Amino acid sequence: MNGTITTLALLVALALPASTQEPSVRTTPPEARISADAPGWRPLTESDFENVNCHPDTWTWEGDLIRCTGDPIGVTRMRKPLTNFELSCEWRHLRSAGNSGIFIWSPLESLDRLDGPGLPEGIEIQVLDLGYKEAYERDGRTADWFTCHGDVFPVGASTMKPFPPVSPNGRRSFPTERHSRGVGQWNHYYVRAINGEVRLWVNGREVSGGSECSPRTGYLALESEGSPVEFRGLRIRELP
Repeated sequence: MNGTITTLALLVALALPASTQEPSVRTTPPEARISADAPGWRPLTESDFENVNCHPDTWTWEGDLIRCTGDPIGVTRMRKPLTNFELSCEWRHLRSAGNSGIFIWSPLESLDRLDGPGLPEGIEIQVLDLGYKEAYERDGRTADWFTCHGDVFPVGASTMKPFPPVSPNGRRSFPTERHSRGVGQWNHYYVRAINGEVRLWVNGREVSGGSECSPRTGYLALESEGSPVEFRGLRIRELP
């Protein structure tokens, strides 16, 4: 893990100058770096999360590995809300066409409304296996409204101004590059969420995001959506 994080630190640092094309006037955020010994980073553990609307055995923690059965559709969320933060984690799908996601800034009221299977509002960072597109198009449908490489989009009443390229309905930020790996392979996500702006790096490359998010504070949640998925190495750095 340390070698992966150190390599990613270099990739992110090199990518930063290219991310200065901001859509609106804003204060300069703290330097976005990932380093095993950088100050402020801490691991997220089972004690940081609580089940919202899943079965007791939907989520299983084994050290820094989190196993999710995918049944039922629902989430586990952090116990405390976040505003400005950086997140580092890895994920992999265990079945072709698997679907999952990471929610940020989910409002507590939308989480409390979940009585039975369902997902909250907030900004979703898509965690989708490459086989999902193939499965979707088997019956002649065109998969032009999503990608499998790190879409970022608002859910429900949450709003966001997506970075281009943008989906046909204008809500999703499509990735500028495609770096996701297929079923059974680990992918790394680095998320920077500051002052209502979210940016996503997939396997070391910045690809998607959005600004003017509303709300811009709330809960981080991991998604169970019908297929087994694993996360590992969740680490967070909270920012002013």
